[in-house]
Amino acid sequence: MSILDQLSQKQSWETFYEYKTSLICAKFFQKQLRGFIDREEYLPVTERIARGEAFPLPKKSIISKMSTQKKRTVYTYPPAENMVIKLLTYLLLRKYDDCFALGLFSFRPGRSAKDAIRYLMRTPDLAQMYSYKVDVSNYFNSIPVERMVARLRQIVTDDPELLSFMERLLCEPDALTEEGERITEPKGIMAGTPIAAFYANVFLMDLDAWFYEHGIPYARYSDDIILFSKTKEEVEAHAAFIRRFLEDYGLGVNPAKECFQDPQEGFTFLGFRVCGAEIDIASVSVDKLKAKMRRKTRALERWSRRNDVDGEHAAKAFIRIFNRKLMESSMDNDLTWSFWYFSVLTTTKSLNEIDRYAQDCIRYLITGKRTKARFNARYEQLKELGYKSLVHAFYEGG
Repeated sequence: MSILDQLSQKQSWETFYEYKTSLICAKFFQKQLRGFIDREEYLPVTERIARGEAFPLPKKSIISKMSTQKKRTVYTYPPAENMVIKLLTYLLLRKYDDCFALGLFSFRPGRSAKDAIRYLMRTPDLAQMYSYKVDVSNYFNSIPVERMVARLRQIVTDDPELLSFMERLLCEPDALTEEGERITEPKGIMAGTPIAAFYANVFLMDLDAWFYEHGIPYARYSDDIILFSKTKEEVEAHAAFIRRFLEDYGLGVNPAKECFQDPQEGFTFLGFRVCGAEIDIASVSVDKLKAKMRRKTRALERWSRRNDVDGEHAAKAFIRIFNRKLMESSMDNDLTWSFWYFSVLTTTKSLNEIDRYAQDCIRYLITGKRTKARFNARYEQLKELGYKSLVHAFYEGG
């Protein structure tokens, strides 16, 4: 039976629902998915797939990257089709998981960023090794479709119906603008679509396998790669190999995110900084979060002045926004900020820094002061407004 047949089976959807609700999943998405299943809204989509009808064109959007002013291109299918593709991706990642090397950690069942860090930390003498970290430049949208299709044909050898459907999605040359205009352009594997996660794992699986087979400490999470070696010369040789490999595959590295580090410097990967046995949040990640808090503080200050709202209301809004961002899930995934970090950290240094900065922002919103007068807003008042300390949440277990 083809995986496509499972998309119309109620039990497949119930299993998917149980999985999603077992995670730190937004209540909104849980309710949305429950209604989608109960109303059997997947059936019209799966019937059209079974008849071989054209899938709706993806919509292209340009969005701001979180905590930066940079833009990125994403693609989305209509809601019903997108939900069906979510289930398909869930099934694909489980059926073909055995194809991937041990050093790949993105989007795999039972694996996450924390597992990547723990996996690397088990390497003997890691603290005495040199490291190389790099990002693949614009990975998702730069993958050559012809090569992606060729890779799929090597993997999906037992399900011709599935392979045909995936090829049709990949080879569709057109998309829709946000205004509904039809455009033709290269889209790669279409960042933003659920199935792109599976494609991203497949496309560089030979690179993952090469490092694993040669016994070189290595980990990849989608477009983020890190490796280690005992000498600087070996690390530089491995870095050159990665650059050549990517070039052969029609890709390139992001020069701004290439990083060589000596043993005494430790290493950074996936938002973590590891130095010896200490694992903390990387300084760049801390700075990005503080910048986001700073921008939100300014926006709320302007809002309160414009609407003649007292500072406590602005402070409550700040607290609500960042409690949700840091402690809760606002999307249909398990990668909340606290989930990503808390189970791996061995120190609260960065959490303390973030707590202090957040408290200063809240006190400023309440008092309008950046001087010592801001401490007129006592910590107890912040707690009454709903403030939650990251350090306290960390020691409580998230």
